[in-house]
Formats: sequence, C-alpha cells, structure tokens
Amino acid sequence: MLLSGCGALSALGDATTPLDAFELRAPALPQAGRMLQRSLSIEPPTTSGALSVDRILIRPNALQSLYLPGVRWSDEMPLMYQTVMLRAFEDTGALAYVGRRPLGGSGDFALLSEITDFQAELSADGESVSTRIRLVARMVRETDARVLARRSFQSVVPAVSSEALDVVQAFNLASDAVLDDLVRWGLDVIGLRLPAA
Repeated sequence: MLLSGCGALSALGDATTPLDAFELRAPALPQAGRMLQRSLSIEPPTTSGALSVDRILIRPNALQSLYLPGVRWSDEMPLMYQTVMLRAFEDTGALAYVGRRPLGGSGDFALLSEITDFQAELSADGESVSTRIRLVARMVRETDARVLARRSFQSVVPAVSSEALDVVQAFNLASDAVLDDLVRWGLDVIGLRLPAA
C-alpha cells in the first residue's frame, strides 16, 4: 500500500532517496474564437507552509498532515499550479498576453489566488483516497488595484486506488474541474465568455 510508509517520518525526510516527480496538465478548454487586446498577469498562489513545498500532501485525518513517500511534484506546488493556470488561460486564445508579470511593467488585470486545500485525504476506514483542491481567486484591475470579483472554486475526486499514479490522476481531474470554472469565470469578468464545452 502507498500509505504504509506514511508513519515513517525519518524516511520521508531522507533527501538522498530519489523521488518520482509528477506534474499536472492544463485542461483542454474551448477556443475563445476571438482575442481581447487585454493582458492578464497571474501571481503565484499563496498557501500554507505545509502546501508550499514540492511534496504531495496527504491527510490521514483532519488534524494530521503527512507527505506521500517516494513521490513529489515537479516544482513547489504553488509555482507548479501557477504554471498550470497560465497554460489554461493562454490555451484559450482569449487574451493578447498572459504571463507571470505585467507586460511592459503595467497591465490590465491580475489574478490573485490562495490555495487552501491541495491534498489527498484518507477515508475514515482507511480503505480509499480522495483528492481535494480548493482555491479562492480575486480578479484585480491593475490601474487602480480594484478587486472586480472574488470567487471560491473546489473539486473533490476519488482516486481509483492508493497507488501514486492513481492519486496524481485524481489530482489532475480535480484540477481540471477547478481550472475550467476558474478560466471561464476569469474571462467572463474581463469581458469574454467561452463557448460551452
């Protein structure tokens, strides 16, 4: 079982042990059909210290945080997820510019976010694993720093097994659902509605 090593904290912290690296992919969203001459900068999401690492968090219960043994994300989670958000917005073709920083020092909009949940969760009977992602987003107009809209996004997806790849695939499905809603909402705030899937 994947979780059998969760209690061995010394093994989890062993930096000499090579870890399998995983990353999430941006969902395949519809093309916008037209491009707004607007720019969007996407800040790295803020999060708690337990999530601000490259390890994959699992909660055996509501009060305990551990990391899955032998695996990690390809980058620190907030930076990895910033990249996935960038790709999701960029791939729609809806905006003239999407980046990590405003184009030319000043831009039109900025997406600020906080990730409050990004973990696998063990069921009460210890038999199954689900992944949970929750993100709070704010769309800000750069010219006056006004918050134009705020919304929370969440998805919970069960993993088909407790094997690392199955857990990561469940993370990817949860991420797809969150990003589909996030991108549609964000573009709608900016002034463009994506076609239905």
